[in-house]
This record gives sequence, structure tokens and C-alpha cells, in this order.
Amino acid sequence: MLKPLLIEIGVEELPAIPFLQELKNIEKKWSDILEKNRLLCGFELFYTPRRLVLWHREFQVKQEDSEIENIGAPKAIAFKDGKFTPAANGFAKKCGVEVEDLEFKDFGKGEVLYYKNRVEGVFSKELLNDMVNEFIASLNFGKSMRWGSRTDSFIRPIRFFSMMLDNELIDGELFGVKSENISFGHRMESYEPFSFSNCGDYFCKLDKYGVVLYQDERRKKILEQIKNIEAKHSIQVELDLALLDEVVAITEYPTALLGKFDEEFLELPSEVIVTSMKENQRYFAVYKDNKLLNNFVVVSNALTDDFGYIIAGNEKVLRPRLADAMFFYKNDIKNGLKNDGLKNLLFVEGLGTVYDKCQREAKIASYLADKLNIDEKELLEKAVMLSKADLMSEMVYEFTELQGLMGYYYSKIEKYDYKISLALKEQYLPSGENSELPSTIFSSIVAMSNKIDNLMALFSAGKIPTGSKDPFALRRAALGIVKIAIEHKLNIDYKEIFEDLGNLYKNLDLKVLNDFIEERFYKIFDVNPSVLKAVLASDESNIYKMYQKVTALNPIVESDSFKEYSATFKRVANIVKDVELCNTLEIDEKLFLQDEERELYNSFIKINDKEFKSFEEEIDELFALKPKLDEFFEKVFVNHEDEKIKQNRKNLIAKVYLGFRNIADIREITI
Repeated sequence: MLKPLLIEIGVEELPAIPFLQELKNIEKKWSDILEKNRLLCGFELFYTPRRLVLWHREFQVKQEDSEIENIGAPKAIAFKDGKFTPAANGFAKKCGVEVEDLEFKDFGKGEVLYYKNRVEGVFSKELLNDMVNEFIASLNFGKSMRWGSRTDSFIRPIRFFSMMLDNELIDGELFGVKSENISFGHRMESYEPFSFSNCGDYFCKLDKYGVVLYQDERRKKILEQIKNIEAKHSIQVELDLALLDEVVAITEYPTALLGKFDEEFLELPSEVIVTSMKENQRYFAVYKDNKLLNNFVVVSNALTDDFGYIIAGNEKVLRPRLADAMFFYKNDIKNGLKNDGLKNLLFVEGLGTVYDKCQREAKIASYLADKLNIDEKELLEKAVMLSKADLMSEMVYEFTELQGLMGYYYSKIEKYDYKISLALKEQYLPSGENSELPSTIFSSIVAMSNKIDNLMALFSAGKIPTGSKDPFALRRAALGIVKIAIEHKLNIDYKEIFEDLGNLYKNLDLKVLNDFIEERFYKIFDVNPSVLKAVLASDESNIYKMYQKVTALNPIVESDSFKEYSATFKRVANIVKDVELCNTLEIDEKLFLQDEERELYNSFIKINDKEFKSFEEEIDELFALKPKLDEFFEKVFVNHEDEKIKQNRKNLIAKVYLGFRNIADIREITI
């Protein structure tokens, strides 16, 4: 039999950010508990800042009956001399039956003791309380708290709790709170609880008492209201999706309102205003014609017909925040962009100060400029030495996420070369999976210098990421270097860089660092993994060339026709496995005895001597050797009795193999 099941866990206001971080795991954790208790079924999760609700439209009143098969010792051990042995008696006890009730069954390897238990399903109401307690204990919000005299903890105190199976209240207790058929509406509607007689009654009354339970409905309501505000005032509201998620999580009855702040604060960089409004007040920024306005949108959780005092209150709260930001900004401008203070700011224990880090980065930037033939080494050094100066500013102290960006604004005010200002702004890019990349090669060198030093310095200090832990974002740094090199078509060789700059760092294991970088390639290249492995096996470590080779080779390997090529080129690889591969392999044309040898050789020499415009073109011509190779393998006996002819033929195939290995080691490709 199926009945609706409602579980409501009422709490004091949930902190939005830790709750949203765990949200993606909550449904799975409840599903796992349902499955473990043989009650798995569909359900919906609803939440407001004061409640978590699990809603099952159809829930099993009782577990299905089940059968458990028990298998014991072989018959030779369980039954001797016409009697059951102690092994059989022990098995019978385990199954809860008399030994005479056991049977023997053959599963293909001889007869063994066997007993099938029929287990009657348990009524779900007898299981639910333990299930809910296990579910709550499984949730991980980072920090938790204790309250009253309790020794257990949760993210916030639990104040009300209900389990209703249709119209039946299920007995239970959670953190000392007993299951009751009561709940609470919006605080501005009433501080008193309301009772409900069944699941349907709960939903109707919750709506009546000012709570929009469905988070998707609250989101839709907010978006519609913002759209109406935009249309009414001819403005655009910046919809920060992370902020929208947070606002949905902290409201039970949302209303979007348009507020205003003093126009004088628009003197601040727009990012400062937006960050202050978002971080401190959870306000959405407002624009017109891509220009920030002295307005904001706040989402109220109030139940009222007059929102004037709500708007005025938020405007009043915002003013001192922006006034503080203005104070920091003007102080920073007066103090100037200086890096002397970085000499007193520790980077990481054992790696010196942030000033020391900048000096290392300056050497890296100079090295990269030489490699890339960039004749701006002095300007690059100046940019790098200024790149962390804004860490000493009051603004970045208040809003750490503005580091780099404030350096950009302050350097513009001090009339530095715009290349320097832009590089300061873009030095931390890419900052995420879908982030923008530095827009110029100059900025890219500054950004890569920062990331290269992070990797080499922190690896040398043993701060290597393990498992899911990566406190210094070194995986992101490695991915950033790869993405930048590909975006700007930079011919940089990561192994060469680490080798040449290794003297700047003590105790650096280059192999560990190179392996770490190569692992990142598998994350960034959406190709057959064996293609990337084959390219890496060709000793290619120029990032952009690697990208070109992988993207040129993968479509061929993924094509339906590649199977026809695979056998031929695997045979090439097998023949040369005992040949010492080098570019000085000698081939004597006078030792060719058959036309197939000469034709293969001549075709390969034409390819080998040709200048190709792309790896795609080179790969196409190499794969076009297949018919010549097939004819060679069909009509030419490689292991000739004459050792010189035999070696000459092997060297010919080895030359072809090396031609392929210039792009990828074909031995590594699998389909």
C-alpha cells in the first residue's frame, strides 16, 4: 500500500552559503538511506531558511517481503558418517532453524549447505525515526553547534519536527524534539504554531501563513519581480546566479524592491560598489546602458503592504558601507601603489616573503620574454614587482577578492603604462573553469609567471595537492598555464621551463611536478585518452604543439575507418620494438631487393622532406602510407637470412615509425 509521507525538520535560520554547498548532496543521502531500508521511491526536497521538507507523494507503508539465501559449508564437511557435523549445527543456528531444516544444493561446484529465509517486511513507520536521525547525522555543513544541554550538534538548533504518513502522525524524536503535527508560518504572520491534520492540510496552511515552500517558486517569483522593475524603470539588473541562490535560500516570502544610494559614491570603481553590496547586503547591482547606476535591488523577506520603510532601512544600512569603501579608496590613492610592505608579508613558511615571490616571478617573466621573443623585459619586470602591491591596500584588506583589480585602478591613477595596469588586473586569470583568460601576451606572461612560481615554489616546499585537498589552488594554476598557452598560441615547453628555472627552488622534484602537469592535460583535453598518452609518449612538452597534435590526431582515431589503419600501424610498432630508435638510422638503397621496399622508402622520403603547414596535413600524408606498408608486409620478408638486408628493412620501418612518433607514439593508441 502507498501513502503520502511528509517529513518536516524545523530549524533556526540556516546560514545560506554552507547550506547551499551541501545542498547538492542532500537528496542523494536521503535516497541512500531509503535504499538501505528497502523503501526507495521518488521524493522532492523543499527548503526555506527555517525548514527542510522531504515530500513523498507515494510511500510504501511496509517493506516488501524478501528472501535471503544462506550458503554454508560443503557437504563433505557438513555431513559425515550419516550425521550433521558441528559446522552444520553452527550454520543452522545462524539461520535460526533446526539442523534438520537445512538442505544441500549444488551451485556448480558440488553440494553445499543451503537455507532460504523468508523475511517479512517491516512497517515503514517503525523505521522512519531512525532513518531521519541517520539522515540528519549524515549532513555536513562544515561547522555545527550545540544548544541547551545536548552533546550532539547540527548546523542550527532544531525547533520543530513532524513525520506524517497521510493523516497518521508517526512517533519519533530528533535532537530531543518530538514529532508533532504542528509547524510554523512566516514570523511576521504569527509566532504561534499551527496544526495540520494531514499532508495536504500542511501545504495549504503553510501557504496561508505566508511561506512559499517551493524554492523554485520563490526563484521564479524573484525573477518575475526583477523583470517588472527593469521594465518599469528602463534599467538592467545584474543577475548574479550565486547571489540569487543565496537570496532564494534566505527568504520564505520574497519581494524584490528597488533602492537607491548617494550618487557621490559612483566615484568608486564599480567593482568596489558591487562587491560591497553583494558581500555585505546581498543586493543586486543595477545598470543602464552598461553603466552602473546609484540603485540596487534588495529582496525582502517581509510580509507588509508598505515596503517604503524596508527600502529606507536598506538604504540607510548601505550608506556607511559605501562610506567606508570611499574612505579606504581615498587613503589608498594618497598612500600610492608601493610594494615595500610586501617585504614584511610572509608568502609561505620556507618560501620567503611576498616580495621574494615577486622577485622570483620577475626572473620567470624575463625568461619567458626571451623564449617568446618579447622585447619588453623592463616593463614586464615593473609589472611583476607591482603585481602584489595592492595586497597592502586598505581596500583589498577589506575585500580580498578585489586583489589585482585594485592594483589596476591605482596604477591607472598613477599613470603607469596601460600594459602594466591591464596585467595587474588580469594576473590571476583564469580564476575558474569558465573564466576569461588574460587578453594580451604581455598580461599572459605576468599571469603565467605567478602560476609557475606557485607551482614550483609550493612543490619544492612539499605543498603538493592530495586527493580533493588543494588549498593553494595548484591544479587551477596548472590548468591556467595550459589554457593561456593554447589561447595565445605560445610555444612554451613546460619541462624546459621547470628544468631551466629549477635553480631558483630547493628540493624540487621535477618528475613529480611534470607528472602533475600531465595529469591536468587529461582534464582539459576532451579526447580519446590514449591519443593524449600517445602524444605525451612522443616526448612532446610544448603545450601549444601538444594541443595541435592532439586535436589533429583525435578525429582520425575516433573515425570509423581508423580500425583499418590500426592493425597496420601496430605491426609497424611491433617490428621496431627491438630496434635502437634514433634519427641517424642508416638505410642503404642498394640493399633493396624488391619494388615494395623502394616504393615505401621513396614515399616516406617525400613526406619526410616536405614542409607541412599543419599537423593535420602531415598526419594525413603519413596515414596515406598504409597501402605501401600493407604491400610491404605482404610481399617483403623482413627477417631476411642476410643480416644486412634484415637490418636495412627494419631500419626502413623504424624510419616510418619515427615519422609518426614526431606527432605521437602509435603504440599507445587504443580504440
